[in-house]
Amino acid sequence: MTPRRIVLTTFGSFGDLHPYVAIALELKSRSHAPVLATTANYREKIEALGVAFHAIRPDLADVIARPETMRRVMDLKKGSEVVVRELTMPHVRETYDDLAVVCDGADVVVGHPLTFTARLVSEKTGIPWVSAVMAPLSFFSATDPPAIPAAEFLQKAKVLGPWFHRAVFRLARINVGRWCAPWHRLRADLGLPPTRDNALFEGQHSPRLVLALFSGQLGRMQPDWPPQTVVTGFPFFDADGDDDLDPALARFLGEGTPPVVFTLGSSAVKDAGRFYEEGAAAAARAGRRAVLLVGKDTDNRPRTLPPGVAAFDYAPYSKLFPRAAAIVHQGGVGTTGQAMRSGRPMIVMPYAHDQPDNAARVTRLGIARTIPRARFTAERAAREIDILLGDPTYAARAVDVGIAVSFENGARAAADAIERVISSAR
Repeated sequence: MTPRRIVLTTFGSFGDLHPYVAIALELKSRSHAPVLATTANYREKIEALGVAFHAIRPDLADVIARPETMRRVMDLKKGSEVVVRELTMPHVRETYDDLAVVCDGADVVVGHPLTFTARLVSEKTGIPWVSAVMAPLSFFSATDPPAIPAAEFLQKAKVLGPWFHRAVFRLARINVGRWCAPWHRLRADLGLPPTRDNALFEGQHSPRLVLALFSGQLGRMQPDWPPQTVVTGFPFFDADGDDDLDPALARFLGEGTPPVVFTLGSSAVKDAGRFYEEGAAAAARAGRRAVLLVGKDTDNRPRTLPPGVAAFDYAPYSKLFPRAAAIVHQGGVGTTGQAMRSGRPMIVMPYAHDQPDNAARVTRLGIARTIPRARFTAERAAREIDILLGDPTYAARAVDVGIAVSFENGARAAADAIERVISSAR
C-alpha cells in the first residue's frame, strides 16, 4: 500500500498508550507515517521510539502529581465519572483544536474511548475515523453483561437475560447523558448536526471500523456488538527506556524458585494504600518468594522486607511475568493481557473502571481468583495464593490461555484493518 499518514489519538495510562504504540510501530514498519497524538507527558517516550508525536490537551502531568485526584480517579464507584466529567469533557474544545491541527492532511484518525473529539474531527473534515475499545466492558453488551463497579448486582442478575440488561443500560445511558453536554455544545459550535447519540455508549463507535484491542479469550464477539467490530488480540508493548530486566532483579530471579509478582500497573500504583505491605506479608505467610513492583513513589516501598521478597520500581512485564509463579495485580487490561500471555495464574484486586469486569472474566476462564480491594489483607492474600498455586488446574488452564494469546498478533491485525479502511475510503 502507498504510505499513508495515520493519526492515533489516546488518553490515559500506559494501558491506554501502549496498544497505540504497538500499532504505530507496526504501521511504521509498513512504511506508513503514524503520528501519536496524546498528552504531553508522553512526548519523550514516543519520540525516543522514532514515532512522530503531537501533544493533545489536557495534560495529564498535573493530574498524576496530585495524590488526592488519583484517589478519586481510582475510586470504585465514582472513578469513571471523575475521568469523564472532570478530566476530559471540560476540555473537549481544546482537545478538538489540537487534534484538528495534527489531522490536517491525514488519511485516517484512530480514536480511543476517551478521545471524544476524533469523531467530531472526522465529521467536520471527512477524514475517515476508526474507533477502538480497550476492554469488553466498553460494549455494554446485554448478551455478555459486564461487571460494572457502580452496579455489582448486575452480575447476579445474568439469569434474567438480555432484555433485563438492555433495560438497565438504557437507564444508564440516560443517567450519564448529562456528562456529555460539553460534547454536544461543541458539535453545535462546529456547525455539525445535533445527534441523540451518547458519546459514552453507541456514539463512541465508528460506523466504519471498531477495533477491539483485546484477546478473544477475554471477550468474544457478541450479537449486540457493532457488526463492524474486529477483535484484534492484544497489541503488546511494554518497554520503558531499557526493556531488559534490572540486573539486580535478574539475579534475584535466578537465585531461587519463581516468585509471586505484585504490581498495580501505572495508575493504581499512585493510590497503592497498603497493597505492597500486605502483599509482602502474604508472601511470607505463604512461604513464597515475591517481587514487588512499587513504582516511583518511595512511600509504596515497605520499610522492611521479609526474606525472599524484593522490591523494584519497574520491570517489563513480558520479561518478568513468564518467570513468575503467579501475578497479583489490579486488573487493568494491559496488565491482564500481559499476565494472560505469560501463561501464569493470577489474583486480581480490582480498583475501578474496566478492572472489576476484567477480573470477573479471567476468573470465569479458570486462570484467576479475585480479592475485593477492601478485603485485601495479608491473611486473605496468603490463603488465596495457597489455593491458586495448590490447585494444578489453575496453572494448566493458564498455560492453555497463554498459548492462545501468544498466537494472536493484535498490532498486525489492527494495522491490517486500518489499511482496509484507507483503501475503501479512497
